[in-house]
Amino acid sequence: MNKLIHTSLVESKQHVEILQRDPSSPLFSIKTFEELPLKKELLQGVYMMGFNRPSKIQEQALPVMLAYPPQNLIAQSQSGTGKTAAFVLAMLSRASASEKYPQCLCLAPTYELALQIGQVVRAIGKFCTDIKVNYAVRGNRVLKGTVLEEQIIIGTPGTTLDWCFKQRVLDLTKISLFVLDEADIMIDTQGLSCQSIRIQRALPNSCQVLLFSATYKEPVRAFAERIIPNPIVIKLREEELTLSNIRQYFMVCQSSDEQYRALCNLYGSFIIGQVMIFCQTRRQADWLSGKMSRDGHQVAILTAELTVVQRASVIQRFREGKEKVLIATNVCARGIDVQQVTTVVNFGLPVDEDGEPDFETYLHRIGRAGRFGHRGIAFSVVQRDTVQLVHKIEEYFQTTIKQLDPYDMDELEKLAAE
Repeated sequence: MNKLIHTSLVESKQHVEILQRDPSSPLFSIKTFEELPLKKELLQGVYMMGFNRPSKIQEQALPVMLAYPPQNLIAQSQSGTGKTAAFVLAMLSRASASEKYPQCLCLAPTYELALQIGQVVRAIGKFCTDIKVNYAVRGNRVLKGTVLEEQIIIGTPGTTLDWCFKQRVLDLTKISLFVLDEADIMIDTQGLSCQSIRIQRALPNSCQVLLFSATYKEPVRAFAERIIPNPIVIKLREEELTLSNIRQYFMVCQSSDEQYRALCNLYGSFIIGQVMIFCQTRRQADWLSGKMSRDGHQVAILTAELTVVQRASVIQRFREGKEKVLIATNVCARGIDVQQVTTVVNFGLPVDEDGEPDFETYLHRIGRAGRFGHRGIAFSVVQRDTVQLVHKIEEYFQTTIKQLDPYDMDELEKLAAE
C-alpha cells in the first residue's frame, strides 16, 4: 500500500450524512490525523501506510470512535474508502499493551476478510510492538485452558462463539471494543446474524460497539437496533453508492458457450494484469475453470467448499501473480484485496432467491477492480433473457452500463487502448 494509492483514496468526493439521537451533542470532524488523540506510535504507523490525510469517512468517524466516554457508531462505507484503517486505529487506541488479555474483538463474515483486517492491524500497529493479534477462525485451534494474551481478536462468528462458550478461552466480559464488519452480509448469511447477536449480548454494557456496512437499508437498520444502543449513524448519500472510478459494460449472448467465446474475446483484446471472474454457482465456476484451463489459461478457482488452507493458498498464489485469472463465487465478492486487479467480469449477474438483482453483491464484485481509488473496468457477460437485470441495476444505482458487441474486435481493442 504505497503513498500514491492512498492519495487517490483520500480524494474521494463522497459526502456523508450524520444522524444522532441527541442533536445537542457536539460532533467534530478532522482534516489531519494530528488532530486525533493518537499515540505517536500510531501516527508513525499511519504515515508508514502512506495515508497523508483522512478520507471522508475517516474525517467523520474517527472522532466518534476515539471519543471519551466511548460512543457507539454505525458507519455506512463502500470498499476502498479507508474504513478498515479507521476501525483498526480505534482498536489499537483502545487496547492497553500492559494488559495481557483480549480487549478488542472484531467479527468479519469470512476467513479471508478476517486475515486481511489482521494485516492492516499489523501494518498500522507496526510500532506498537506490545499489542498482539490472534485469529478466531476455522483452522486456528485452541485448547480448553489456553490463556489468550493477545489484546485484539479478529474472527468469524462461528469460531468466535466456540472460543467463548465451548472452549471458554475468550472472556467477553473483558471486551471494551466490539467491531462488526460487513454487517449487511452478516444479516443475509444464514446463521451469522444470530451468532453475532449472541456474542454481542454477552458483552458488558460499557463495551463500545462499531458497526460497518455497505448499505443502510431496513434490514441493516433493524439488525443494528437489536445490538447497538443509542448509536451515531454516518451514512453515504443514496445517490453516491456506485463506484464512479469503475467503467461498466455489458455484453448480450445467446448461451453459456457464447458467453465463454465473448469472455475469450475480452481476454484476448485486453492486456490484463490480473482479472477476477465471478459466477453465481459453484457448478458454473467449475465448468468455466475447466474450459479455460483446457484452453491454456492459468486459472485459480475459489469457492466456499474449499478448506481454509486451500483458500489461503489460492489467494496467495493469485496475489503473487502465479495465476492470472481467479474464478470465484460470491464468497469472494468481499474481502479480497489484490491491487493488480483492474478488471472484473461477471459471468452472469448476481441474483437473489426471487431472481431479482442482488445489488449489494454486484457492487462488491465490481469493487474488486476499483480498490483505493484506482480506475477499474467491469464487464457483465449476460444471456438475452437476463438483460432486464442490467437495466434494473442501472436504475437502482443511477448509472449507465454501456452495451458492447462481443464480436466487434475493433471496438474492444479501442476500449482497451483508452
